[in-house]
Amino acid sequence: MAAIPFTRRDFLRVSAVGGGLLLGVPFESACGLIGGQSAGPRPDVWVKLDPDDSITITVAKSEMGQGVRTSLAMLVAEELDADWERVRVVQADLDGRYGNQGTGGSGSVRGSYRTLRESGAAMRSMLIAAAAAQWGVPPAECSTEPSVVVHRGSRRRARFGELATAAASQPIPSSVTLKPRSDWRILGKDRRGIDLPDVTHGRAQYGLDVKIPGMTYAVIERAPVFGATVKSFDAAAAKAVTGVRDVVEVTAVENVKVHAGIAVLADNTWAALEGRRALKVEWNPGPHAAENTAGYQTFMRQALQATGKEVVNQVGDPDAVLAGAAKVYAAEFEAPFLSHATMEPMNCTASVDGNTAEIWSPTQFPDWAAGSVAQALGIPGRNVKLHVTLLGGGFGRRINPDFTVEAALVSQKARRPVKVVWTREDDLRHDFYRPCAMHRIEASLGADGYPVAWRHRMSSAAIDATFGPARGGGFGGSEGDGAGNMSYRVPNRSLEYTLLDSGVPRGWWRAVHTTHTTFAVESFIDELAQAAGKDPVEYRLALIDRVPVERPGIGSRDFPFSPERLKAVLRLAAEKAGWNSPVPPGRFRGVACGFDHLSYAAEVVEVSVLNRAVKIERIVCAADCGPVMNPSGARAQLEGGIIQALSAATRERVTIAGGGVEQRNFDGYPILRINEAPPVIETWFVETDTNPSGLGEPAVPPLAPALANAVARATGQRPRSLPFRLG
Repeated sequence: MAAIPFTRRDFLRVSAVGGGLLLGVPFESACGLIGGQSAGPRPDVWVKLDPDDSITITVAKSEMGQGVRTSLAMLVAEELDADWERVRVVQADLDGRYGNQGTGGSGSVRGSYRTLRESGAAMRSMLIAAAAAQWGVPPAECSTEPSVVVHRGSRRRARFGELATAAASQPIPSSVTLKPRSDWRILGKDRRGIDLPDVTHGRAQYGLDVKIPGMTYAVIERAPVFGATVKSFDAAAAKAVTGVRDVVEVTAVENVKVHAGIAVLADNTWAALEGRRALKVEWNPGPHAAENTAGYQTFMRQALQATGKEVVNQVGDPDAVLAGAAKVYAAEFEAPFLSHATMEPMNCTASVDGNTAEIWSPTQFPDWAAGSVAQALGIPGRNVKLHVTLLGGGFGRRINPDFTVEAALVSQKARRPVKVVWTREDDLRHDFYRPCAMHRIEASLGADGYPVAWRHRMSSAAIDATFGPARGGGFGGSEGDGAGNMSYRVPNRSLEYTLLDSGVPRGWWRAVHTTHTTFAVESFIDELAQAAGKDPVEYRLALIDRVPVERPGIGSRDFPFSPERLKAVLRLAAEKAGWNSPVPPGRFRGVACGFDHLSYAAEVVEVSVLNRAVKIERIVCAADCGPVMNPSGARAQLEGGIIQALSAATRERVTIAGGGVEQRNFDGYPILRINEAPPVIETWFVETDTNPSGLGEPAVPPLAPALANAVARATGQRPRSLPFRLG
């Protein structure tokens, strides 16, 4: 592999620390613009070697079960040639040296791959140089084994720990050579989660585990209607509850969607909850009190009958071709609002003292959270210290800083450290929801059975519209990801978009827009294959042969869209599912594929029917994320995405009445139970020699359409609205 140059400026710090070697190398942030926040300064990654041979790697991304602490540590350890058993990981606090510490978009490995490896390789080179100097031999005669430098001629050996101090004084190499993949010892091999023992034994600290001296507990009665404000409140009964310390009003913060409310502070969570139950609050309903799901549906359905407000990615003249077609195929699809429903409800601990704030938050975006806290409190950003805890699930919910800002505001008003705890009911009713959407697709076929015109109209409550007016001319380009830039060849095609105005806060949900655009596209392409009398897999393969339109974030040297990679995962999924083999009696298969967050995935779902009840028997998924860093972690990511997608496809739905969410808990918002999971989920990889991308999200979009396509074959009835019941 060619040498990779980097200058002395690339290294932000090399020094002896506590008798060891501490090395930081900048790496590119995986996350771009979220909520108007820029990529920020270039970050550091710190690696520390101690004389006892222990290796500490600081990870600047948030761990929410996706295994990022393990995979990022593996990148460094591989090039360092570390003994993996001696590696441990610590979580970075928010620090300007790390730049944007946001975690999302399946981008942590993608953004860290090159320079984290360079960090390990540079340290390894300096250790070799230190050993060679001690032995009086050329560095070229030395090599490494796990955590040991070896001189090949004399067989002298030196442990990394005993070389650490000497290595710190070595000049920084002007370039490093990364290991070829054939020499990988750590990367590409199954590794259990590096913090799994701490999680298993309860030593790991999640947000809910934080305790600081003098802390009180708080729960908040938030506005039941989005946009409502406090008219008046009577705290007397709440203050009479044993253990209640104080009651303070929380003022809404519009730019981050902190809801107006009343906080009850107490010695423990139970007392705070009891105090909240005793509160008497009157609300000004605000501008959204008349909104409801039925009204949203009526608006979107009407919007689909006319030309959209935005025309996105038009190619050719689909209107003219459809107007002259002998037969036009059409279908409408619908998706509801979805809640993130993370296992650990929102929570945050804050200690505000004058013009300083210290925060303990299970956040995906500590930089956005801290900046928003500073703005809300009216203090300098440098005065906010933020510690990142483990996250009990994220899925995009913890990108938003509302729960962190809220805790800081309560602490400021109460003048004491406060842990704000959300209940499940709070969480479901005050989320940032995956937008509801409707789609109408019309197409005509040529003599060969392939589409010659495709007009896709959609309406949704755009995520970006939650935070203000459209930037850059509209919302259709982002909301229509997976639709306007779908991967199938059609000479005349367009996407038309109409914004649904809504007071419901919207946010990034696992795989975001493609969760409903791919459902519409992959279901409809299956209908066209059936109309043409063609095999659904072969039909797709015939139409994936070029880059149809430019995709957002694609087209760069590092991440060009590849039709061949999409076809490869489709072929592999079909092969492993036995697509071309006879289906067992009473069983039926459906297929779908997609491209999401720079990775490719295809899925085949096999179902059976008994007494008109559909049962999922098997799901086969093939994915291409480039080289796989940790196969066991990668499989877990695909499996987790499939399970969450299956839950959303068959169970989950948020409805609005009177301007607020109707669902209160899991009785009204059911999620998939263990006994409802399919007995077999298989995951396979097409590994390509490309830049790595992520696996947290790409398995989500194909699941719903693959299942719907299987159900259509099994029952003759095609599900077009999410969620749909199987029995």
